[in-house]
Amino acid sequence: MPEYDETADEQSSVATAATDESVEAAGTVETAAPEADDDYDPVAELRQKLRYAPGDWYVVHSYAGYENKVKTNLETRITSLDMEDFIFQVEVPTREEVEVKNGKRLQVQNKVFPGYILVRMDLTPESYSCVRNTPGVTGFVGSTDRVDRPAPLSLDEVLKWLAPAVEAEEKKAKPEVRVLDFEVGDSVTVTDGAFASLPASISEINADQQKLKVLVSIFGRETPVELNFNQVTKI
Repeated sequence: MPEYDETADEQSSVATAATDESVEAAGTVETAAPEADDDYDPVAELRQKLRYAPGDWYVVHSYAGYENKVKTNLETRITSLDMEDFIFQVEVPTREEVEVKNGKRLQVQNKVFPGYILVRMDLTPESYSCVRNTPGVTGFVGSTDRVDRPAPLSLDEVLKWLAPAVEAEEKKAKPEVRVLDFEVGDSVTVTDGAFASLPASISEINADQQKLKVLVSIFGRETPVELNFNQVTKI
């Protein structure tokens, strides 16, 4: 009868324990949470999406002021003509801008290039005809030696059209908060609205809403006016 080897049994136990520890360590590495990216760049993310999206981007000319109508018309034709496998996306690029109307600052969406829309598509005779014969379309932009083979945009050119919209969305997600730089009694100049260019003094500050109540001298009398932080500058 063979003798029982205690040494071999101990070595086996040590090896098993080491294996278990290795498995636990490996599991820890696999389930580790990824670090948050503090340097998120929406334009870089857009570039990656554009790089791997099917089809090429083409510029289509339309009647100015009818871009959204043409977009709707084209999307309807894509569905009715079963062109979803060839025409993937239609965009009217816009950017957010500030316009002053009646003394008020308004955030408005303006066309990046009025009179033009973007179409991402695989160019075939059928897809070309679908787009070209859409009501309101006057033609493709980007000539080659063939009328029915327009030149697609480069990746950098597409970014120029579409980046303003994603940058605006990112700005909305992280609203800019102006650092409080005012005190009651400060002298300021109104820079916007009906009282623009008039001097005033601060009587109240609402830091949460980023608003000021100022006293504007009109015809020798001080009139209280509520303004945003960005509507005045310190003297």
